Amino acid sequence: MAPPSSWALRAGSTAAELALPLLQQPERLKARLGEVPSEPGCYLLRDSEDRILYIGKAKLLRPRVRSYFQSGSGHGHSPRISLMVRQVCEIEFIVTDSEAEALALESNLIKQNQPHFNVLLKDDKKYPYLCITWSEAYPRIFITRRRRFRSPLDRFYGPYVDVGLLRRTLTLVKRVFPLRQRPQPLYRERTCLNYDIGRCPGVCQQKISSEAYHHTLRQVAMVFQGRNEELLELLNEQMGRYAERLDFESAAGVRDQLQGIDTLTADQKMSLGDSSVSRDVVALAADDRVAAVQLFQMRAGKLVGRLGFTADAVGADGQPLEPGRILQRVVEEHYSQVEPVEIPPELLLQHALPQQPLIEEWLAERRGRKVKLAIPQRQQKADLIELLERNASYELQRAQRGAEQQLLATEDLAQLLELPSPPRRIEGYDISHIQGSDAVASQVVFIDGLPAKQHYRKYKIQSSSIHSGHSDDFMAMAEIMRRRFRRWAQAKAEGADLRQLRRAANTTLHTGGLNDWPDVVMIDGGKGQLSAVMEALRELNLDEDLVVCSLAKQREEVFVPGAKLPLESEPDQLGVQLLRRLRDEAHRFAVSFHRQQRGERMKRSRLSDIPGLGPKRVKELLAHFRSIDAIQLASPAQIAAAPGVGPALARQVWDYFHPSDDPAGEELAS
Repeated sequence: MAPPSSWALRAGSTAAELALPLLQQPERLKARLGEVPSEPGCYLLRDSEDRILYIGKAKLLRPRVRSYFQSGSGHGHSPRISLMVRQVCEIEFIVTDSEAEALALESNLIKQNQPHFNVLLKDDKKYPYLCITWSEAYPRIFITRRRRFRSPLDRFYGPYVDVGLLRRTLTLVKRVFPLRQRPQPLYRERTCLNYDIGRCPGVCQQKISSEAYHHTLRQVAMVFQGRNEELLELLNEQMGRYAERLDFESAAGVRDQLQGIDTLTADQKMSLGDSSVSRDVVALAADDRVAAVQLFQMRAGKLVGRLGFTADAVGADGQPLEPGRILQRVVEEHYSQVEPVEIPPELLLQHALPQQPLIEEWLAERRGRKVKLAIPQRQQKADLIELLERNASYELQRAQRGAEQQLLATEDLAQLLELPSPPRRIEGYDISHIQGSDAVASQVVFIDGLPAKQHYRKYKIQSSSIHSGHSDDFMAMAEIMRRRFRRWAQAKAEGADLRQLRRAANTTLHTGGLNDWPDVVMIDGGKGQLSAVMEALRELNLDEDLVVCSLAKQREEVFVPGAKLPLESEPDQLGVQLLRRLRDEAHRFAVSFHRQQRGERMKRSRLSDIPGLGPKRVKELLAHFRSIDAIQLASPAQIAAAPGVGPALARQVWDYFHPSDDPAGEELAS
């Protein structure tokens, strides 16, 4: 691939221009669009804070970028894309030599930046990944449901549909290969029993080099890449070399590894007649909203892995997507994130892709060898596609049942609170402390009845009236409401249309700007907490704009402002159950944050707050005086006599414990 030439369109722009959307600057927008060439490449749309909103590719950049701004108001686009266009403050583009290069570049840029408006594959929490932290000297291998790249070198394998099989496989792998068995060492100065029985190579005491441990992990990774046949060949060759050198003990260890890998593949019940070809099989089932995608990994004729994805079935224009387009986007995003060795020589697809020759060319370039995309129509391969479609249908039905249950809960809550439509974003708040000490608050968010943890927030209570020995939950809750909605109050005071801002908030989950308006705010507590919250909202002039309720714990009663009695409800009805889940999650999140703050405070010694006293000197002072009380009772001269403490530092320590005293006339020991 020829190196792409980059054209950044930020030269000559003032800070004031970059802070305003291009739709509000027609002349500048016209000039920017005129600079976009009619060549293949990628375009990047940025907001006022220089964040990338969207990354796209085009065979001809100019008409593609112009299409976003043709009418000047986003007319003809979906609400989601219209909202994005209203935020665009700058355009950048990168010219490439071909559309295939643009496709590869787009995949790399999306993988690196992960723009909000590019997301197609959903982060399905029920599907776990296997992570190997290649960026560390001694990599860890573990199962996780959070796919977060701490380093570009780290790798995630999956997502895996069969969680039990994944856990059994990892357990067996740790028995077959000598790997670190614990996240933290059991002992500081010596190895544990795992080293003595050969389960661990002694990572904690560095009894194995980083290079040798990486070599072992590369063999383990081949198992999760579906390259078992290659691994078996390598181990057979290694066992032969050990036998030739008469190193029978090492040869026996490799033999045990071979037997373990045979056990890993023994449970495979599916196979194809042609065992010489490795292939991936992709199929989907979709409704008018979402698509469930299944990907089977066939290696040497055997099923070695099953991955599951959830994708949007609706395009940017609000129209249903063709199955081929959905499959193409899934193929693009999935294979842009795997290593080249994981790309098989053949892909069996349920539907033809709109740009199938281009995708073949791109995959072949990534793999370094030819990749064939086929749509089987008969015999065993067509039956395999049908099997994947049935599996995808079951996953889709499960997703639909869950979505239907959440919809019923939000509809019931709307009836309970007399809302015109089911609430989409619901926020819950709770306070946690111990007699006023380490007081914190939590904000949790449910979107369409499900937790949206990316929107959770933590608050440290800042009021000086709340301290150890004195608590005031009403004041704390009022403080959180003021801090949470002060931006909205300011926007309203400046004449902004809250209705329009609320509509914008409901079209995206983007966290920047004023687009986080909740449909319902739930307070953990009774009428007292609710009254304090409403008083704070009246100060902000938002009391008539927000829908607020509280849930009392004792009888699960729902209170609303202005009503003396709770609403008529049953604890087991769906709407109340939704509020209870929200309340329990807010309580859990607040308590965990409070424990974290309390633990950090208890770990800190009072001496650590004195300037000039590091951990070493604190340790020496405590060793000399035996307790902090003894230090507090000591004179400046006695403190200066301690090891590592001079007259100046002794004066600082004494002043810390006696801020209002004056040690005039007290001689410091030299």
